[in-house]
Amino acid sequence: MYALGAGVSRYLGTPVNWGWFFLGHVWITLLQLSTHYLNEYFDAPADMRNRNRTLFSGGSGAIGPGKLLRSTALYAGIVCLAIVTSTTVLLIRYVPLPPATVLVMALIFLGAFFYAVPPIRLESSGYGELTSSILVANLVPAFALLVQTGDLHRLLAMSTFPLTLLHLAMLLALELPDYATDIKFEKNTLLVRIGWEPGMRMHNFLILGAYLILGLAVVLGLPPAIALPAFLSLPLGMLQIFQMNRIAAGAKPNWTTLTLAAVTLFSATAYLLAFSFWSR
Repeated sequence: MYALGAGVSRYLGTPVNWGWFFLGHVWITLLQLSTHYLNEYFDAPADMRNRNRTLFSGGSGAIGPGKLLRSTALYAGIVCLAIVTSTTVLLIRYVPLPPATVLVMALIFLGAFFYAVPPIRLESSGYGELTSSILVANLVPAFALLVQTGDLHRLLAMSTFPLTLLHLAMLLALELPDYATDIKFEKNTLLVRIGWEPGMRMHNFLILGAYLILGLAVVLGLPPAIALPAFLSLPLGMLQIFQMNRIAAGAKPNWTTLTLAAVTLFSATAYLLAFSFWSR
């Protein structure tokens, strides 16, 4: 997603400043890691009892009896935040940061930090999924574009809004294996709040809506050479809907396949859009 934003800058004719690029990349990556570590720390009691863990849901499985101490995740998160602070100083020192860039950085930090940390803890509020999707699919590429140009452009919104829906659909798919555990530990995720059946339907509508918005973006001015490669992931989206419908109909779920396909669908579409911007 960060490369997508920088790709938009390059497509618009602004040469990429690689020093600024990597400084921004370090800032985003370490902030993301801090969120994962802190989330691992606060989710540890529930994750240790999750029997449906996959590669992408249910925690890492690295914390528990005979494994790493829970405090390890907390210390790792604090170290990452310390590096984020140092990188912020370097960004202020070496990169022009207009008010729009500072605002986006503040929104990214607040959304990432309070996604995992009490008392707000967006992950367990039912609003964390939307917050996370906007942060990852919209604000991260916006930050990358702002670092390079200091300004936003409509091409960014046209290419990232479909990804927001795909990211939200991905999170719903990732929450499905944890549904019973989340209810037991009163973790009010979006899927718990709306129920598994409405959540499955919402997942399907989000995938279909993403490609409809992408098609509408072409009508409104997104170059076909940018948008059309992203439609190559449509068959994977249809397969994901098919899997979700089978589970809703009572078929035995393969959680690994479902979650892997959800991550692949979002990642592949984001990659195809980023590649299109960088290769034009």
